[in-house]
Amino acid sequence: MSQTQTPLRRILIADDEPLARDRIRRLVEALPAYQVCGEAADGNEALRQVAALEPDILLLDIRMPGMDGMETADRLSRLANPPAVIFCTAYDHYAIQAFEVQATAYLLKPVRKEALADALARAGRVNRMQLQTLSGQSEAQGEQLAVRTHRGTELIDLADILYCEADQKYVTLHHTRGETVCDYTLKELEHTYPRQLLRIHRHTLVGVRFIQALKRAPDGHHRVVLRDDLGALPVSRRHASNLRQWLQEHQPG
Repeated sequence: MSQTQTPLRRILIADDEPLARDRIRRLVEALPAYQVCGEAADGNEALRQVAALEPDILLLDIRMPGMDGMETADRLSRLANPPAVIFCTAYDHYAIQAFEVQATAYLLKPVRKEALADALARAGRVNRMQLQTLSGQSEAQGEQLAVRTHRGTELIDLADILYCEADQKYVTLHHTRGETVCDYTLKELEHTYPRQLLRIHRHTLVGVRFIQALKRAPDGHHRVVLRDDLGALPVSRRHASNLRQWLQEHQPG
């Protein structure tokens, strides 16, 4: 009688102490249902690794140089599909804050194998609930772009990007939470995320989730109208036909 093999839950470990990371890695690897997919030594690196590796669960220290674990967890909690967060710390007075940033569990160092196994099992149940909630949403949900800013690393949901605008050597991402300047080029963004971002001008990509209609003004210029009264953007003559084709393929009627 054949059994379907359950995929291993992917774990990211974030701790500034190499010995602590090694110990937690050994504990995780001793459990049959989990695998360590990566490590990070600070909060900024943890955010970048979350975007790149898409782990199911993040084992996160609190006291780290630069961005600490609390701020890291707070930024992750704003994402459409964040990993479950389990704090592993030597300090017990952050427990209330941990629940404020939606942590699944709070483990005190030295972490015991039994406590870790129980926390990971609870985190797995949380992730399954998240996946059920997210079913039916667009593919863009859950995909994040890691952007280095003066505040550190910011994770932005691709589904929240209204448009990307190039101005000289910088690109500004206009999203539902504001604006973020990044060092990606429009060409890099266009080629990496063709399902989420569509070229409408030499200087502009639009988030396809926000496209409502293509309008032609009396002067002959085209503009794309954004959903939810979020305004309109100029469309170059060169890219108007591509946008029209996209609308025919993706919008009913």
